[in-house]
Amino acid sequence: MPTDDLDTPHPSRLTPAQARARFRAGLRVPTSGWCSGWTQANLLAVPRDLAYDFLLFAQRNPKACPVLDVSEPGEVSTPLFSGDLRSDLGAYRVYEHGEMVAEVDDATDLWRDDLVSFLIGCSFTFEAPLLEAGVPVRHIELGRNVPMYRTSVACRGAGRLSGPLVVSMRPVPSAQVATAVRVSSRYPAVHGAPVHVGDPAALGIRDLGSPDFGDPVEIRSGEVPVFWACGVTPQAAVMQSRPAFAIGHAPGHMALTDARDSDYLVP
Repeated sequence: MPTDDLDTPHPSRLTPAQARARFRAGLRVPTSGWCSGWTQANLLAVPRDLAYDFLLFAQRNPKACPVLDVSEPGEVSTPLFSGDLRSDLGAYRVYEHGEMVAEVDDATDLWRDDLVSFLIGCSFTFEAPLLEAGVPVRHIELGRNVPMYRTSVACRGAGRLSGPLVVSMRPVPSAQVATAVRVSSRYPAVHGAPVHVGDPAALGIRDLGSPDFGDPVEIRSGEVPVFWACGVTPQAAVMQSRPAFAIGHAPGHMALTDARDSDYLVP
């Protein structure tokens, strides 16, 4: 079994409860490759009076915003996430009127009793199957966060919310693009198949070396950039639409849920 040291299990071997305990204790790292076989999720918590607008936004943009679970107002856990949504992620972003006013390791003191939490599917879920199929995942290889980009593609608005599609990018050898599409398409509840393969300019992305979120990764000879819809899209909508208050995960620092990846695999 791989280990970080002689006594500590490698992050890929941790259970969600063990991972959440590490984050609750103050660890702050991206979670790609953590808790192999367990589903990761994006978080967006909005006041109750905005929750319907966001649910409608997600329904109208299911590729980018596949909702896995929704809390009751004020609840800090759900059937899918038995930990504490206020403290058990690695990092959080706090927004006021669309501006990020804080990035914190623990959002307990900032949490409000009227917040409704949405857990949204994450493409990290199909990264282990990609690796098993022989498709490299560069940001895991490099120990970095996945690169994410705002695009020029507008999501369909809903009520007070509108914003651009955000995508994550993974370089894939050209001979393995079809495999990457096939593998990820079997996980439609966590973004599914790519939204674009090839020229980033077609999405309005000018420079792959300067992601809007996450870390840049090298695209090597014979590889092409492959883009998946990303669960940071709701935060881009918050930034554009400027609601009074919202809390989200820091991009790449996901909620480790109690669901199995296999729960979202379709034949």
